[in-house]
Amino acid sequence: FLDVGRQFFLTRMKSQASVKKLPANVEERRTREFIKTSKAEHTSTPEHHSAYRGLGQDNSFNLEDFKKNLKIEITSLTPDEMVFEIVGIDAPLANALRRVIISEVPTLAIEEVFFENNTSIIQDEVLAHRLGLIPINADPRIFLSRDPNGEPRDSDTLQFDLHVTCERIEGSWDKTEEHEKYKNSRVYSKDLQWQPVGSQVNGKPIAPVHDDILIAKLRPGQEIKASLYAYKGVGKDHAKFSPVSTAYYRLLPEILLEHEKFEGDDAQKLVDMCPMKVFDIEDLGKKQGVRARVKDARSCTLCRECIRHPGWEEKVKLRRVKNHYIFYIESTGILAPEDIFREALKVFLEKLEVVNNDLK
Repeated sequence: FLDVGRQFFLTRMKSQASVKKLPANVEERRTREFIKTSKAEHTSTPEHHSAYRGLGQDNSFNLEDFKKNLKIEITSLTPDEMVFEIVGIDAPLANALRRVIISEVPTLAIEEVFFENNTSIIQDEVLAHRLGLIPINADPRIFLSRDPNGEPRDSDTLQFDLHVTCERIEGSWDKTEEHEKYKNSRVYSKDLQWQPVGSQVNGKPIAPVHDDILIAKLRPGQEIKASLYAYKGVGKDHAKFSPVSTAYYRLLPEILLEHEKFEGDDAQKLVDMCPMKVFDIEDLGKKQGVRARVKDARSCTLCRECIRHPGWEEKVKLRRVKNHYIFYIESTGILAPEDIFREALKVFLEKLEVVNNDLK
């Protein structure tokens, strides 16, 4: 009886939805966040299927509508950073994708360090931690995860050697600059020497992503000699395995102006007070003068500077579009940012498959 009643209700709601839309003010609150001087309003999105039952609307999730409305567009792409926009998703899905990018896309990082000699002022465990945070330019997709109970293999392990000894340069007693007085006084990531084994000999050379990362400082007589082993891992085990320096998103800003209230001096005042230069002056001709306009809403950080003056909150309406996300992925250099996104989607789909199988 309950199943029949629910089916009747959903059918009725869908038939009404085809001929009736939500009132404009309700639709605005459903799709926008309102930014006020002291708080943000309407930040949540009603998810329950009967949220708008009184208005004759069915709020159930519709897969076909989701497919139709979902849009992904890359707005900026460099070797180290990608900016893209996703339209048609909600916060839980966006945040799940962000968390997968940060903590579940695998990379290789130095996991074990065996010191033969370390007479620097840095303790062994601190130095090992610093070495582990150096990003290694090795494609994790061609390596396997290491069996913790097995022996290291060429398919799951990378070996590096580090051997640096500091010496005083002869005849440098009257010098003042460090590089003129000492040889090897600074240990950099470029001093890590990869030792290929097995099939790695015929592969692409592997080295740290950046060769100028400072590891330690030495003085004459001090030495660091160690063997290092890198394995495959994910960021949720340790941050050194994360493929990104950061990955975050923000909602698309939306700014509405009461144009007739921003003419003449007020227009210029609005333009001058915005630190992000979001507004601009529009010339309407000699008779009508000038007025303010929104030049670049995407640059708005919603600092609220434009609505702090008494009465301006009604003249400038700040909004955020709830289903429009601007994503930023900043790579550590191990993988290209677009590859990180692809690998994150694969991991995310695997998680969905596990959930789907459990439900069955």
